[in-house]
Amino acid sequence: MALTVGPAGVAASVLVTGIAELVTNDPTIGDESSLGILHKAALVIDSDGMLAWLGSAAAAPAADVRVDVAGRAVIPGFVDSHTHLVFAGDRANEFVARMAGTPYDGGGIATTVAATAAASETTLRNLLARRIVELQSQGTTTVEIKSGYGLDIAGEERALHLAREFTPESTFLGAHVVPAGVARDDYIRLVTGAMLGACAPVARWIDVFCEPASPHAFDGDEAREVLTAGAAVGLGLRVHGNQLAYGPGVRLAVELGAASVDHCTWLDSADIDALSGGTTVATLLPGVEWSTRSVFPNARRMIDAGITVALATDYNPGTCASSSMPFMIALAVREMGMTPAQALWAATAGGSAALRRDDIGVLSPGRRADLAVIDAPSYVHLAYRPGVPLVSAFQSSPGQAGF
Repeated sequence: MALTVGPAGVAASVLVTGIAELVTNDPTIGDESSLGILHKAALVIDSDGMLAWLGSAAAAPAADVRVDVAGRAVIPGFVDSHTHLVFAGDRANEFVARMAGTPYDGGGIATTVAATAAASETTLRNLLARRIVELQSQGTTTVEIKSGYGLDIAGEERALHLAREFTPESTFLGAHVVPAGVARDDYIRLVTGAMLGACAPVARWIDVFCEPASPHAFDGDEAREVLTAGAAVGLGLRVHGNQLAYGPGVRLAVELGAASVDHCTWLDSADIDALSGGTTVATLLPGVEWSTRSVFPNARRMIDAGITVALATDYNPGTCASSSMPFMIALAVREMGMTPAQALWAATAGGSAALRRDDIGVLSPGRRADLAVIDAPSYVHLAYRPGVPLVSAFQSSPGQAGF
């Protein structure tokens, strides 16, 4: 449910009080930890959906509307910085096969490409809208959406137009895999030429699946060509890297100044050194490892090296059909060596860093009032009670269609 209320839909300021634990992600607030926690807190959201005030409930100012969350916790809304939401069909049969031991190599993407091409624009829009509701209901207030299931000019452009109806964080992923029957060189020329020209006006980012271990993806030289072409037309850079094996994706991302390199499952010491010395965020996608029965990334090693880590779902039909950021937090704590505090930070402030946004992921006056109310007294319950739908309300400020 949405949190903001007002008479007859009129914009109103809202006092949210009765907050047992308020996570701000601002270390100058509250307990001065990385989560900036305040207890017995309140906050005020102005009529434009921005945070106007936060502090002790006893000192709360007046507002047009008062909402008492009755001892629940409030956290920044989750920032899901890696999803593939524009698709039709499913690949549940692949999941069954993987549970029986069949390894993942990226080849199943072609199945989704065919199903998506056969779907009407109306069907894809309706499917996307339903997935957005799923995300919202679990506390996600900002989402990045990639193309990549078109693999031709019309299909990629259609996907990005649909994504932009729901988020400004749209990513051109024409370089997802090389389509069957198309020569690699010809496809790279298409991606970096006419397809890029059609898609750049409706994308903020460009991404590439850099994975030499897969015959369907792109090696380091090919990925460099794609990324530099995108940068030349003003797109920000993102990379799928080091998911299936050690490879050049992580170091290429850091070298080119990508905002994020995602997966980071197989990292050697040179990869760790590169990430710790650069500005690229390591975005971890533990739902993929869960769904593919793969080894989990070592988040503890990255954090100890001073690397900024984000968590995201990688919601897609093939390797992670989950929209749940709380599930990713639970997996990160159980399987990747993260504390509950580190996992929550990575799913909120870490995601905002991966999108190079400074208006979300942190709750402080002057920022967007994008937040979630947890039906528990502490954020720790997100990891402590995995699989339980704890988000009881959300608030997201104007400016992002669909939220």
